[in-house]
Amino acid sequence: MTLFLTESDVENLLTMPDALRLVEGALRELGEARATNRPRQRVRVPNGILNLMPAGLPSRGYLGFKYYSSFRPRTRFWFHLLDANNGDVLAIMQADRLGQQRTGAASGVATKFLARADATNVGIIGAGWQAESQLEAVCAVRQIRIARCYSRDAEHRKRFAKEMSARLNVDVRGVDSAQEAVREADIVITATNSREPVLRGEWLTLGAHLNVVGSNRADAREVDDAALNRSAFVCADSVEQARIEAGDLILPIERGVFSWERVRELADLVSGRLAGRTDVNDVTLFKSIGIALEDVAVGAWVYEHARERGIGREIEL
Repeated sequence: MTLFLTESDVENLLTMPDALRLVEGALRELGEARATNRPRQRVRVPNGILNLMPAGLPSRGYLGFKYYSSFRPRTRFWFHLLDANNGDVLAIMQADRLGQQRTGAASGVATKFLARADATNVGIIGAGWQAESQLEAVCAVRQIRIARCYSRDAEHRKRFAKEMSARLNVDVRGVDSAQEAVREADIVITATNSREPVLRGEWLTLGAHLNVVGSNRADAREVDDAALNRSAFVCADSVEQARIEAGDLILPIERGVFSWERVRELADLVSGRLAGRTDVNDVTLFKSIGIALEDVAVGAWVYEHARERGIGREIEL
């Protein structure tokens, strides 16, 4: 029987420490060529879009794919987990929370490997759903004392600061500009839906690490050319996928001010094939795309623990 899990089931099972461990393990296997990831495929129709993301984690016996449809006024996320030995559909789960947590975890893994060990100060641009898991993941891998948040809506950043301060036991403050959020930050997070840069390289302090999260569109970017070119080490969770949809990289490369040769795989860093930061004053950058393998790793763990705890509903396909 196939196990059906709702958003609330997933939320009750999945914690950020688990997501961090699982995503790091999956990326290590990808770097060791023991896992398979395929770029996001998009099917556009006049009123919306269907996105499909498949991957395989054979060491754990799983294949899976996430798909989500974006039609006004909402986007719906689903994840299917299959047995890699016989193709049986093991689980179908709603996957909005799953995606939020694994996206935060990928940035947390990048921060673990790239940010300065003594990083204590976060600047975050954006105060939405994704920003929450981004800050949670960073706080799980570094001893953060203060986080400054900017969003265009003053009420949103005020709410974000209050809720995240209470949740993380960290001093989170809303500030009045992106520059104020970033100018003293050891770790910078951009989690917006902007099509134009919200982060300027001139604002960055020496030794900063950047998690650039908001856009997975070829025509949108969150960081300017200066921020990109100040970065001594740049990586993505999939360079293949970045070439299709990472406007933060595609747009400056098309204009000849950056090159794909400078973009590395996060998996190669995690697996030890690459060194990241080589100097305390280096600026480093992780361009988050969001890959299917992260969904499979986290979704498989959710399925296993749902079975153990008797959570979810069995359905016959």
